[in-house]
Amino acid sequence: MSKTILPDDITVLAKRVVEENAAAGRKLATAESCTGGLVAGAITEIAGSSAVLDRGFITYSNEAKMEALGVAQDIIETFGAVSIACVWAMAQGALKRSNADVAVAVSGVAGPGGGTQLKPVGTVVFARAYRNQEGEPEGELKFFEGGDGPDGRAAIRRQATLCALELLLP
Repeated sequence: MSKTILPDDITVLAKRVVEENAAAGRKLATAESCTGGLVAGAITEIAGSSAVLDRGFITYSNEAKMEALGVAQDIIETFGAVSIACVWAMAQGALKRSNADVAVAVSGVAGPGGGTQLKPVGTVVFARAYRNQEGEPEGELKFFEGGDGPDGRAAIRRQATLCALELLLP
């Protein structure tokens, strides 16, 4: 039987996130949509995670993004929930509503449905924000292949979780 409930690649990376952020004295927050808490779940899979994870927000619906994280309705209406503008607002909201030093946000189209010509299944956006840091929003749009296969949803969510964990490394 496995020592963790998650795949080894996610667990190994989550262990690095916990160890390196603990060494740096950083607290983390997550704001997740398409990953549904997998990023925070991966972190809490690691012993000692309470030293670094302040909290995780699972804001799957647009209403949750607005209510729990303060994402402005006009951002969602103008750019959509799967946009750098939205995830940047999610990351900023997670910082404002936590004691974290850094927050990562993720939103995307995991499929099998829900994709559009502009944002097909496999489109995922990420943002990372630091407390008390000025500057341009830090976000990234990625496209993960495999969304049309029988395991597409799981593959996209797995890849998105790995990417979000990487963004939490100091």
